[in-house]
Amino acid sequence: MRARRKDSAVVSDDFLPRAAAPAAARPAPSWAKKPPPKTKARTTGKITARRYTAPRDPHEHARKIAENVLEAWYQSFGGSSIDVPLGTVAGLSLLRNLPGLADWVLNLTPEQLPQLLKEIYLGHWINRPDLINRAIRLHDWAWNPEPDKQQLRAVHAVTRAAINTGLLDLTGHDDVWRRSEADVLSPLLTGLRHKSDKKWRGEYHTPACITDLMANMTIDKDFAKPGMSFREPAVGSGTMFRSVAVRLRDLGLDPHDFHWYGNDIDSLSAGCAAVNAIIWDLGPRCLIGCADSLAPDDDYAKTRAEALEAFEERDRYVGAAHSLVAVRRAFDLVDELMPSKEPVA
Repeated sequence: MRARRKDSAVVSDDFLPRAAAPAAARPAPSWAKKPPPKTKARTTGKITARRYTAPRDPHEHARKIAENVLEAWYQSFGGSSIDVPLGTVAGLSLLRNLPGLADWVLNLTPEQLPQLLKEIYLGHWINRPDLINRAIRLHDWAWNPEPDKQQLRAVHAVTRAAINTGLLDLTGHDDVWRRSEADVLSPLLTGLRHKSDKKWRGEYHTPACITDLMANMTIDKDFAKPGMSFREPAVGSGTMFRSVAVRLRDLGLDPHDFHWYGNDIDSLSAGCAAVNAIIWDLGPRCLIGCADSLAPDDDYAKTRAEALEAFEERDRYVGAAHSLVAVRRAFDLVDELMPSKEPVA
């Protein structure tokens, strides 16, 4: 763990594991070869969030957010790293819509946004280190000590597009039922994927209307009993889990009383499912894995082991932090008790 000393305290930037570097960079698309637009001078006036009239259908609202984010990313020449805009929206989706928060986020500079996203992910890492570690592909880029300035400008554009299209109105509710009305990350992920990528991956997310119908047809109070497990071997961004959780709450049941096992072979999809599990509050018994569900010896054993390791690592870091705070308080107390030495005339 790298650490730096600042004001007698140790500040660490490596609580979360880092993703391995890709084996080979993908060729840049044709639009990326164009020169980036000139940055306009920032005005000193305060920016306020637009009043967005959201569609009545929350799924249509989620699609509109994805469309505006895609437009902002590509028009700002963000590049081919789709984990960056996806991770930006995922991080913002973990915020609660407090009064004035949207305006505050909109007034951040491009250079301040990575720090905001790191703090968001770290805040949730304290409670669910296993899920935040699973979402590593979504936030790893924010820890780059030398970020690309053009990419930061694109992240800034994505942030504004998401906030101004009412992202926090959809995902920032204190009421978990309201937060579970739609899956924001699914249309964004599929929109960012190139057509050829989706074809060879076989990645086609089930529409929410279908998952809602399946959940309503199969789950009732006679079927759903606390302690039972729901398993999704191709979880995608978790849309099926969302529908089941909504159905359980409609029946007066608590998703925390059930076991959730989701798995996907794609790390970005698994990361989205992990973030959504927090947004939809699926509870402490939710595990999201990234592995081949067809492997005969998997059965979530690796996922359970990785989750246990994540919690143990969290406990070690928190224990070390508590020790450092205790030592610092002890030194401060000694300084208070020691008599001050007056200079001799």
